[in-house]
Amino acid sequence: MVIKRSKQLTYDEVKSNPTVITYVRKANENLGAIGFTEHGFRHTDLVATTARRILLELGYSTREAELAAIAGCLHDIGNLIERQHHGITGALIAMNILKDMGMEEKEIADVAAAIGNHDEQYGQPVSNISAALILADKADVHRTRVRNRDFANFDIHDRVNYAAEESDLKLDPEKRIITLELKIDPQISRVMEYFEIFLSRMIICRRAADVLDSRFALIINENQLL
Repeated sequence: MVIKRSKQLTYDEVKSNPTVITYVRKANENLGAIGFTEHGFRHTDLVATTARRILLELGYSTREAELAAIAGCLHDIGNLIERQHHGITGALIAMNILKDMGMEEKEIADVAAAIGNHDEQYGQPVSNISAALILADKADVHRTRVRNRDFANFDIHDRVNYAAEESDLKLDPEKRIITLELKIDPQISRVMEYFEIFLSRMIICRRAADVLDSRFALIINENQLL
């Protein structure tokens, strides 16, 4: 019997995998067909690098940080199949890909759990990796994600994302504070609209920060709201 050795995969290896490239591209195309904001390589790369940065700056292990980056790379791949339960379907797809790439089973389980729990509708931060993925994902609010170029036909999600001129996730390791700073154009969207659609996201961000022994803060247009 041949024993297959497990590999400690890196984020760079996963994101350059041909199957991952195809699936991420197709998942983003499917979301575009139903009018959702961009969920392609720009988003996955940003989420991956931010999730890794969160864990490294807060003093967690380099391996946990790398697994968070891998989860960030794959977290929206479930949109290849459908939107509503994309966290769950994405976790299953990711498990197959990572198994084929030779990843250790425990690490596959950690990445899958993070992906399966990243959506605020059903998810919960169940680990450091999961918490970092949630925070990185929810911090990506910016006008570059809006695909609809007809301002007259913007829905509330388009308006809020298009109004976000700047977004920055800042970390204070000493005080254990994770701060999302946004600059929103009030002529396009009122701050209240941000809360109307993103309240559940802010709640899961607060829970994720708790898992990382930190506090979540939100600043919009230099006003601290959380």
